[in-house]
Amino acid sequence: MITYMVKIENAADYASLVVPAELLKGKRHLTASEIEVLEKNLNHNEDPSWNNVYVDDSDDGFDPSLIHLSFFAGFIVLGKIKRIVLKYNDLRLECGIQRSKLSNVVTGELCVIRNVFYLDNYRLGDRVILFNINEMSCTNHAKFGNGILKEGEPEEHRIWIGVANENEGRKVLPFEDMIPGDAYLWSHYRDDEELLKRFVELTEYGVSHELNTFGTVGNDAVIKNVSIIKDSKIGPAAYIKGAFKLKNITVLSSEEEHSQIGEGVEMVNGIMGYGCKVFYQAIAVRFVLGRNCQVKYGARVLNSVLGDNSTVSCCEILNNLIYPFHEQHHNSSFLIATTVMGQSNIAAGATIGSNHNSRSPDGEIFAKRGFWPGLCSDFKHNSRFASFVLVSKGSYQYELDIPYPFALVAPGSNGSSKITIIPAWWFMYDMFAITRNKDKFTKRDKRVKRIQFIETDPLAPDTMQEVMNALERIIGLTIGYLKSTNNEYIEGKLTPEEQYQAAKDFLHQNPDAEFTVEDSICQKKYGAEIVKPAQAYKTYRKVVKYFATRTLMSFCQDLNQEKLTFELVEGIRRLPLFTEWENVGGQIIPSDKIQELFASIKNGTVKNWADVHEFYKLCECSYEQWKVRYALYLLEKLYSRPIEEFSVDLYRNITDDVSIVAYDIYNASLRSREKDYTDYYRNMVYRSEKEMDEVIGPLEDNSFLLKLRNDTAEFTSKIKEIFVGLTK
Repeated sequence: MITYMVKIENAADYASLVVPAELLKGKRHLTASEIEVLEKNLNHNEDPSWNNVYVDDSDDGFDPSLIHLSFFAGFIVLGKIKRIVLKYNDLRLECGIQRSKLSNVVTGELCVIRNVFYLDNYRLGDRVILFNINEMSCTNHAKFGNGILKEGEPEEHRIWIGVANENEGRKVLPFEDMIPGDAYLWSHYRDDEELLKRFVELTEYGVSHELNTFGTVGNDAVIKNVSIIKDSKIGPAAYIKGAFKLKNITVLSSEEEHSQIGEGVEMVNGIMGYGCKVFYQAIAVRFVLGRNCQVKYGARVLNSVLGDNSTVSCCEILNNLIYPFHEQHHNSSFLIATTVMGQSNIAAGATIGSNHNSRSPDGEIFAKRGFWPGLCSDFKHNSRFASFVLVSKGSYQYELDIPYPFALVAPGSNGSSKITIIPAWWFMYDMFAITRNKDKFTKRDKRVKRIQFIETDPLAPDTMQEVMNALERIIGLTIGYLKSTNNEYIEGKLTPEEQYQAAKDFLHQNPDAEFTVEDSICQKKYGAEIVKPAQAYKTYRKVVKYFATRTLMSFCQDLNQEKLTFELVEGIRRLPLFTEWENVGGQIIPSDKIQELFASIKNGTVKNWADVHEFYKLCECSYEQWKVRYALYLLEKLYSRPIEEFSVDLYRNITDDVSIVAYDIYNASLRSREKDYTDYYRNMVYRSEKEMDEVIGPLEDNSFLLKLRNDTAEFTSKIKEIFVGLTK
């Protein structure tokens, strides 16, 4: 419905316009000669006296000849306008205002406003370029994508983001500083009404509800060839070109992390993080994008939170909570109703969200970090995956629960309805890919300001916790196998404790035994066949020892100690022990500490989200101490005794295994990469070895492998000494 406003005819009415006093410092009214020049240049003003216009008061601060064919209304406060050309890439425009309509506008110094046909209620920084814009306006109740309410607004006007669940049972309120860790805590602890209420209060804390909002454009921002910008806050150094529609959004940007929006983009109701790039007909509605994200080539991001350093191209993602370092590049893939904990890669044709187990779209996929579904994969909701699970190409018609980290999951062979799982597959068959994980993501981390620490090492407390649980599960399944085959190891063992020990003895003494076990929980109805459980058990134990020993060695190095001593062990034992960990937005935090945070939120000690982010920082500061205490616990758990009771032979067993793992990591990584140079089918496309080297680079120049070789040599030389101080 069109509403009508009364036109102001009397110049005295403009005297009543309230212009904030801080805007008028160093400003003055126009002189008669300046008004004459403006009118001669075919400029018009709703106030014929031009008393609504204020200009820079310095001697050379205002050149009226640089304003042409423009219309003014409301109050206009102009910074310096001088005969200076601003340049951005190939765009060169002279400072001033041409062929534009301005109402209630404040500009900084040396701005360009050209062909802006409707500019209302905006405040511009210095050296801003606005060029060829149809409409750029801001209402007095604008919220810039934040999930807040203004004075008198009903609750239904609040903008929510329905992450992780299409029925919005896990919805969260977006806010300017939101990171995936915040969204995780809010969306995955839904059984505490008091906590959920406090989350809303944290979001509203310190927010003005008055109807006095205005749009902003930061210093050195460039906006050109845009159709509609409404209720938007645009940060410094942002570059926006050819966008179709930007409404109710915040574009966070800075000189160090400048954001860009390109052709045909539509963004509504959301927050765009620092250093983001959104290009080529991409659409984002009800969203939060983290730092250094890319959304491009027609991608659609709806009702989703996307973590830092992620790239989404061509595809469609709806109702998701996605942690940092997510990759999804393919036109034929989509991701719906998931929590994906980052360092993930969604292959072409993967349609995750097409298959629900009820008539209501309320199912979810929960995947821990390192999730990698293969080509053309689809899953039945609900499904859950451990860390670093690789899922082979296939249509999985029943719900999955995969508790084995670093595993390969594949459809059943020979027509079997059971799925096949090889636990610890990455360590046994593709060490190069898993080893370079940390190095790869460290290089991809382009954040200048890091609000939260992101754990990129595949071997960390969260994955070790999963490995320990997988070991227990393999032992339990082996008990069933021994019973079913009347194996001598189980003979006469009647109590659960005796059977448990018998299964452990069997696995330790037969590390290369070829047998399979069935795990009914891994797939609804048909279960799964677990292949190579003995080899996986041995590999998992080696990996835990490697993590624990490496962590203890790092602890000693930080203290400038070459080896562990009983005094150091005593000091480690005094540190708090946490055995349950959660991935909170990419940061690994003990579950007990999260509960402490919740208690502080509910009692009012934590007042806003900045306080929550300070909690993340404090956890980061203590992380290495918590990790080394957990490492000691893991070693003692593996051998069922305190470290003080370890024998010399046992220490030798540990260091031998750890050295083997270190060399296995390097040798397996080298072999994996060597295949690209020696395999007939991989190098048959090259006419010569020289051409191959030019295309993929010589093997001996691989910087990652060179570094890994040197690190491995140094590590294995030092590892021999780490436990010497405990053997006296």
